Amino acid sequence: MAGHWLMKSEPAEASIDDLARAPAQTLGWTGVRNYQARNFMRDAMQPGDDVLFYHSSCAEPGIAGLARIAGRAAPDATQFDPASPYHDPRSPADKPRWLQIDVKLVRKTRLLSLREMRAAPALATMRVLQPGNRLSITPVSDAEWNAVLALLGPGA
Repeated sequence: MAGHWLMKSEPAEASIDDLARAPAQTLGWTGVRNYQARNFMRDAMQPGDDVLFYHSSCAEPGIAGLARIAGRAAPDATQFDPASPYHDPRSPADKPRWLQIDVKLVRKTRLLSLREMRAAPALATMRVLQPGNRLSITPVSDAEWNAVLALLGPGA
């Protein structure tokens, strides 16, 4: 049984359109520098898991598309690149601290705005909507996944 995840990305960094234009419509989800989010990638995410691709830190945040986990967690090369904003000079090459995971586009959707999500009683428990939640990766329950698909409408 596939798991469900919400993955947040700033559109200026990696948008749903960037994912659609990427080779094989697949991007490495790099730059995660939070241990809990890293642990989700390492310990819980599996190939085939569903993803809500969420645009954050933008004029209108919300779910912009559906994706799928396309591989297993692997070392994030940006931690070793001194030119990267995600460089971590304390991460040893023989035991990398940070991971990335490949995400493949399923389809772009209409934007399901944060405002619309907050207004949906079926999403009241969704972690992305909880005060103080700053994680870039959060699990999504089956009920929340189905409620999002229902809100997105036919073709979602």
